[in-house]
Amino acid sequence: MFVADSPVLRTRLAVVVPKYGRRIVARNRVKRQLREGARLELLPRCQDRKMALDLLIRARPAAYEAGFQILREEIRELAERLCSPSSS
Repeated sequence: MFVADSPVLRTRLAVVVPKYGRRIVARNRVKRQLREGARLELLPRCQDRKMALDLLIRARPAAYEAGFQILREEIRELAERLCSPSSS
């Protein structure tokens, strides 16, 4: 994940899923799962802390094999580190 201060007053999210030799159906599934995990876990925490960030999530090959719950848990852990009071 790459993080930068956002020039706008809200957090923005981009998801990049390289092909890694996979079919487009699998790639789109990973993109949907990452976006949904970020929508449920990461964006609300940033909004609660009034953080305006540009976030870029780049999937690794293991994301193709991981299920939604695993991806969501990893995003939740990332959100806790990124949006914790000690990270300010």
